[in-house]
Amino acid sequence: MSAAYLAGLAAGASLIVAIGAQNAFVLRQGLRRQYVGTVVALCVLADVALIALGVAGAGLAVRRHAGLLQAVRYAGAAFLAGYGLFALRRAWRGGQALAPAGGDAPDRRRVALACLGFTLLNPHVYLDTVVLLGSLSTRYAGAGRWGFAAGAASASLLWFAALGYGARALLPVFRSPRAWRVLDALVGALMLALAAALLRG
Repeated sequence: MSAAYLAGLAAGASLIVAIGAQNAFVLRQGLRRQYVGTVVALCVLADVALIALGVAGAGLAVRRHAGLLQAVRYAGAAFLAGYGLFALRRAWRGGQALAPAGGDAPDRRRVALACLGFTLLNPHVYLDTVVLLGSLSTRYAGAGRWGFAAGAASASLLWFAALGYGARALLPVFRSPRAWRVLDALVGALMLALAAALLRG
């Protein structure tokens, strides 16, 4: 493996593994065993596209369009607040609907739209992938830049696959409706905190 690839892998992992709304969503879908492949694929494809844009030089354009990032910031805050309130409502109600394979499961389209919301309505995803990773890639010339991009994309693939499919190891804990209520309460609190953080800028 080239030094550029390994540097991209490390940089991508350091940004992607941070606790956030998208990771919480992927974890919950993994625990519920609902459309995990769809969720993982959408997260990875979005990251790959944004990393490629950053390495291709789109970071400067993102910096110049502060108004667009502001619009994404407010839309993201509203989306996170709404999802957070729904998660807190699930935690309050409890019941069989929280079991991993029970209750009224949302269809694939709704899950995919929610996943895209968590991914694309977060202004930090553009700053992390397009601006930051794009800037870091400029330390390498020619093919090295795309080696860096491949490393960052590999980090995304490894992380989301591990998070989505590895969540099954926690299923013995989440056979209890009480564990689901605790998870939803934590997810709801995280979403509201992130929404507040976005509004504060």
